[in-house]
Amino acid sequence: MASETMKLTISVPKSLAVFADQMAKERHVTRSKIVSMCLADEKRRKKDELMKEGYLAMAHEHSEFVESAEGIVSEILPAWE
Repeated sequence: MASETMKLTISVPKSLAVFADQMAKERHVTRSKIVSMCLADEKRRKKDELMKEGYLAMAHEHSEFVESAEGIVSEILPAWE
């Protein structure tokens, strides 16, 4: 399924334009495709970073819950000997 595209006009340093052209030639794709690929990679990195932050926050919350639950459990259940 083809995704909807949008035309952009951007300005980049000449060295990046030359690099984009080199990458496009090596990969046999358009310069636009190279820019799209770079943006898609950055979008994935950002999503991964946010997910990592979320998982770390959840881990912290879960460890706080375990610490608070340990006291309650020890009051309710007799000590195993």
